[in-house]
Amino acid sequence: MTISANSLLRPPDGADPRDESAHRKVGLGLIALGLMVAMVAFISNIVQASSDSSASTLAAQAAWTFGIATAALGSIKTGIAAILWGIARRVWFRVESIKAALPHLMPKDRDTGNVSEGLITTPYGAARITKSAPGPLPIHKMAVMLWLPMLLMGIMLVLVGLVFTFVEAAAADDADPSTFQTFRALAPGIEFFGEALLLGGISFLLGSILASLRQGGGEVQESVGVGVKTLLMPVTAKLFIGLMVMGMMAAMVQLVLYIYVATIDADKLQTINAWHAWLGPLREAALGLLLAGIVLALSTIGTVLGFQFHRIRELITDGR
Repeated sequence: MTISANSLLRPPDGADPRDESAHRKVGLGLIALGLMVAMVAFISNIVQASSDSSASTLAAQAAWTFGIATAALGSIKTGIAAILWGIARRVWFRVESIKAALPHLMPKDRDTGNVSEGLITTPYGAARITKSAPGPLPIHKMAVMLWLPMLLMGIMLVLVGLVFTFVEAAAADDADPSTFQTFRALAPGIEFFGEALLLGGISFLLGSILASLRQGGGEVQESVGVGVKTLLMPVTAKLFIGLMVMGMMAAMVQLVLYIYVATIDADKLQTINAWHAWLGPLREAALGLLLAGIVLALSTIGTVLGFQFHRIRELITDGR
């Protein structure tokens, strides 16, 4: 049986909206796991900070605690993605319930004249009236197709980076500077690129929710035989796309540069440390851009929901 991208986001016909969401359970479990692992890394570092361990032991400690702390963040992000996946599916329960209830709430003597297509202004921004529900935008198609592959690739890279931190820790214990410096660069570069992919997957999930709201809103209006009013892409949505692209580009740049640093001879420690000094902030900036985009995506969802509630109220009071 073939599973399409849309079928992952839309529950099957006859699904009961009263059933508890498995996505919610999985998401909360992953978030709880991430918090516990992060606390392990935090307590371990506190204990190590008060000890008189050797430099090699401290370096090994820093390596594996960094790895599990970053993996903990990955677990939390995966949990958030699972909950958003469940939300995306439940959007369609909302659509079906409105389809069933709206015809009974609209005026019986409403005017069903011709639809005048064109641009209009609403309290939530510019919109367009069409006779039928509009198709998905290219960015929506991309979001629906790519959210799951990006999440899966992100999880794999975070796990690969975690393994590399243990190799780095073993090299520190064995006083192997060449291996240690190689994996000191590879581990954060790969692990944080995985984190960026997870945030990219979350971003595309939010884009998929926006796509579902757009499609579902159009289906609801078309089902009652009125002009379909669709909000044009808000400025926040455009900025969201721009920040997501910038964040992913910065994440790819930091990965490439970390790979380059891994090839520098271990005896050039000053050069290696100089690279690490600014690559750390670069990788954080990449995640910051992606997170800022996610905030704007959430703001856009709020705007779209406000517009749709306004449209439903308009159909109930005016019938058109």
